[in-house]
Amino acid sequence: MKDRLKSAEEGAGADQLVGEMPFTFRIKNENVRVGLAETLGTYVMMVFGLGSVAQVVTGGGVFGDYLSINLGFGLGVAMGVHIAGKVSGAHMNAAVSFAMCLFGRLSWKMLPLYLAAQMLASFSAAGTIYSLYYDAIFHYCGGNFTVSGPKATAGIFATYPAPYLSIPAGFLDQVLGTAMLLVCLMALSDQRNQPAPPGSEPLAVGLLVLLIGVSLGSNSGYAINPSRDLAPRIFTALAGWGPEVFRAGNRWFWVPVVAPMVGSVTGAVVYKAFVELHHPSHQESGAPPGEAGPRKTGSSGVPV
Repeated sequence: MKDRLKSAEEGAGADQLVGEMPFTFRIKNENVRVGLAETLGTYVMMVFGLGSVAQVVTGGGVFGDYLSINLGFGLGVAMGVHIAGKVSGAHMNAAVSFAMCLFGRLSWKMLPLYLAAQMLASFSAAGTIYSLYYDAIFHYCGGNFTVSGPKATAGIFATYPAPYLSIPAGFLDQVLGTAMLLVCLMALSDQRNQPAPPGSEPLAVGLLVLLIGVSLGSNSGYAINPSRDLAPRIFTALAGWGPEVFRAGNRWFWVPVVAPMVGSVTGAVVYKAFVELHHPSHQESGAPPGEAGPRKTGSSGVPV
């Protein structure tokens, strides 16, 4: 053992030494591992995202602005992919999970596990931010937790439409935003096109979410994710904002749940129809089959 310790100090044999450490507890059940990773990845994404909104709202613009919210969610997504990407694929989005099941990249029997993990994580993240920023929220609104008005705070946790936005236009907004997400995710994982370089996938996905936020986010906050929106909305209904969170915006709450599902399938179909289905065969491209074949992908569409 002394020789092994000495070699570790010299920079050699570190892997063998780690293998002898007395930490023997390891979960081997794949479903449990996937669920835990998906929960933690989604939780981290949501804590950073909702936290960035809480800072901007309660700070009255002193501690950030709309861009900082986009950065918070974009970088939060990147960290979530780092945490869960190699284990669960880092879905962190019910619409993405649904589309991946529909196109055979995820087993349907796994869908309830992913949805439960995402919803639990989003609900817990909302509770975390509520606890962390409770004093700031209370000070900002004087203890009057409202959904609309000049001191509204429900928007810290869930998305609401701009006053001018109709339900049909909002539905289209969410369909388009989610479709763009899926088109780009499919491209980032397409090994026969121009995929993200190995190791850069988390950053690429984070930048994609940032891009959607700065270009398609002003109408309704670009939820593009039923898990991100519904669970925190339920939390606010229980935490003091009441049933108004479901009535506001002409009963807007169902749009960020249904429209992203439509958008995710639309985006995946569009990428396949315009690009993926038309790749030349191995014989036509002249590349060895082993080099041109697709890599295993996570449900986020990112290679793992």
